[in-house]
Amino acid sequence: MPFLTDRLHDTARQQKLASALADENARMTGASSTKGPTPNAGLQTRFTFDLDQVEAELRAAIIGQDESLEQLLEILKVVRADIGDPRKPLATILFCGPTGVGKTETVRTLARALYGDADAFCRIDMNTLSQEHYAAALTGAPPGYVGSKEGTTILDQEKIEGTRNLPGLVLFDELEKASNEVVLALMNVFDNGLLTVASGERTYSFRNALVFMSSNLGARELMALDEHSGNLWQRIRNSGKSRRERAHDIVMNSLLDRFPPELVNRIDHVDTFNWISRDKMPALVDVEMARLNRRLRKHELSLSISTTLRDFLSVEGYDKRFGARGLRRAIRRNLEFPLAGFLLDGPAPDAPASGQAMTLVFADHKDGQVQFQYS
Repeated sequence: MPFLTDRLHDTARQQKLASALADENARMTGASSTKGPTPNAGLQTRFTFDLDQVEAELRAAIIGQDESLEQLLEILKVVRADIGDPRKPLATILFCGPTGVGKTETVRTLARALYGDADAFCRIDMNTLSQEHYAAALTGAPPGYVGSKEGTTILDQEKIEGTRNLPGLVLFDELEKASNEVVLALMNVFDNGLLTVASGERTYSFRNALVFMSSNLGARELMALDEHSGNLWQRIRNSGKSRRERAHDIVMNSLLDRFPPELVNRIDHVDTFNWISRDKMPALVDVEMARLNRRLRKHELSLSISTTLRDFLSVEGYDKRFGARGLRRAIRRNLEFPLAGFLLDGPAPDAPASGQAMTLVFADHKDGQVQFQYS
């Protein structure tokens, strides 16, 4: 029965995709459909995810990138309405910007919001495909080579195709680090949503997938932009543009220096993430504390920290070059290390009070060190 149900769902999805393609290929002028819209009927779309829930999840986890999140949510509205071109991926989106600002984390958070699993997406680390012969890992072995008949690649077809009512998610991480042959193999994916392996034995469909890419291209130039450097002519030329427009120009120039125009032209959306500013650090500490508490839940523990400790971690963890990863290292060094010692060597906690599910631990920063107590 589960197999039969899966087959029925797959058939229904294929029928909807075929219907969408038929509508796309119909004449733009001429006789209209004989069947008019049903009054007060809901929008007929194959996707059923809750946009409000996705937005709440993204805004809670990604700090300091409001403009980028707004753009992503606009794209998700088009996907939810199911009005995109059925012969292409649902969207191809490139996230550019410095390291540690939330590019990969955005895709991971979206997977969690849609599927309840932060790993429910096909992630390809392009830095592992830096040699030209690694293109076979993406497109399959050519005819005559070992493995060509199987058509195996590093792609996860199940995660790419998604489910009957949810889009698939794909991330090509650190795109600029892959060889030119590997990157050019993606052109057909961006253009028609299909990738046929070199032997022709198998075809991967990306037409039900959101294709994300991340890149650090232009990071040095973006730092110079924020530091108001550059020659006088550049400052005069850019004086009429907003900071976001100037950042976009920097990223596009960097992309065109690295990739051919025909590849860049096939990307639907290029978005630039901001550096994480110092005033966003307390909110980032709260996000990291929520993650730490999720890990402590299996021990029936809950940790809260004082405002003093929160401010201390915000200062210690701020490094513009490293973004949120610098904060994570600071929290591990200044909070997790002493917390582990307290839990292993400290006094045994009292049993939780009646109706209290967790043992509460309070942390404060006094006399230059972190102190813990059960509360």
